[in-house]
Amino acid sequence: MSGPTQLLDESPLLDRVQAPAGQGREILDAATREVVGHAPVHTAADLDAAVAAAKAAQPAWAGLGHERRSALLLEAADAIEAHAEPLARLLSREQGKPLNGPNARFEVGACATWLRAAATTPLEPEILVDDETGHAELVYRPVGVVGAIGPWNWPLMIGIWQIAPSLRMGNTVVVKPSEHTPLSVLAMAAVLNDVLPDGVLAAVSGEREVGAGLAAHPDVDKVMFTGSTATGRKIVEASAGNLARLTLELGGNDAGIVLPGTDPKAIAQDLFWGAFINTGQTCAALKRLYVHDEIYEDVVAELAALAEGTPMGNGLDEDNVLGPLQNAQQYDIVRSLVDDARERGGRVVAGGGPAPELGPLFYRATIVADVADGVPLVDEEQFGPALPVIRYSDVDDAVASANRLDAGLGASVWSADRDAAREVAARLQAGTVWINGHGGLHPMVPFGGVKGSGYGLEFGIEGLKSVAVPQVISG
Repeated sequence: MSGPTQLLDESPLLDRVQAPAGQGREILDAATREVVGHAPVHTAADLDAAVAAAKAAQPAWAGLGHERRSALLLEAADAIEAHAEPLARLLSREQGKPLNGPNARFEVGACATWLRAAATTPLEPEILVDDETGHAELVYRPVGVVGAIGPWNWPLMIGIWQIAPSLRMGNTVVVKPSEHTPLSVLAMAAVLNDVLPDGVLAAVSGEREVGAGLAAHPDVDKVMFTGSTATGRKIVEASAGNLARLTLELGGNDAGIVLPGTDPKAIAQDLFWGAFINTGQTCAALKRLYVHDEIYEDVVAELAALAEGTPMGNGLDEDNVLGPLQNAQQYDIVRSLVDDARERGGRVVAGGGPAPELGPLFYRATIVADVADGVPLVDEEQFGPALPVIRYSDVDDAVASANRLDAGLGASVWSADRDAAREVAARLQAGTVWINGHGGLHPMVPFGGVKGSGYGLEFGIEGLKSVAVPQVISG
């Protein structure tokens, strides 16, 4: 964020979007379990009205042209920055992530960054043929109305990943936030709508059936969804009737491979945050780590020390950088997977249990060594603060292990020998493979998964193309 924030208290922003007193659905603080506010419970009729308004507004919005739309998106980025602190505080309370570290303030700042990137990325016509045989060019037109269905782990940032390129390309957008984190998304939409024309962006807060209705709506031309693979399959089924185009960023179980000869101390911090960013609640987080036998114990020890020493607690405390699990269902999944790994002989070297003194949904940052493929903590996406570390002695075996699951969102290779790392990276089945890092994203670098982790690209030029329809003009 550039410059000082102008607004500090989240209450006025919350009051703009929450349901009237005595109405709506209670949204609880992830850390304290106190009531943050009351989310409106929109219905199928509300969804129909929002889609109808978006459809009506779309031709005029597209007619403004790229230059004017981009200017409005830049104004929207300024508006996000002006409301950065109240948005971050509301996000911290509702989602649980701390203000500091790669968390709430970071997420709000990323919203402004991605808005500006979408606004300023050129997408020129592609000349296909220009010779004596004729002239043909490929251009990209708005797809129409985009339905954006978001998750609860990075609700604002992923929301902007869906909203910003869609608006830039001349589409209108109807957003359906997760039922776990609706207030912060409604608040962000309110800030954006202070800048945007009426009808261009709407947020509809409801239960899962509203999301299903959005995916199946006959007047929705494109659906963008980030969430679990199981729900992604339902989105595909729901969209079959209207043949809406799809971008699906689905679950991941990202593998990291540490090659022999790597200095454990040199990579420990980046390994830790690759796994524990947002307390592990990130689709493209490092979720299973394969370490060569010669440095295995040293890597485990370094990670354990970081897990034990990284401050965890209420996100509004400026000292904390790890928070709670966002909801009880996810907390139960993490606890069950760690308990199961322990019973199967896994060696818990850090954490390994709840932190009830911090609150009911806090689970200690956990490192589990001496587990293997086939253990549920390795094979299933834990989506929380628990990292299994698996020993290997042959790189070919580690690659085979990394590729054996139906997830292919991200992966990473760690080595001081960049050529060796690139060679291994080329063999991994993942949409993105990072070297000596994990999960880092750039607004100009396309991102998307393979296999059960979905399809379609976001960010940069490819992301703009994904929310448009190609048209060839020939002659």
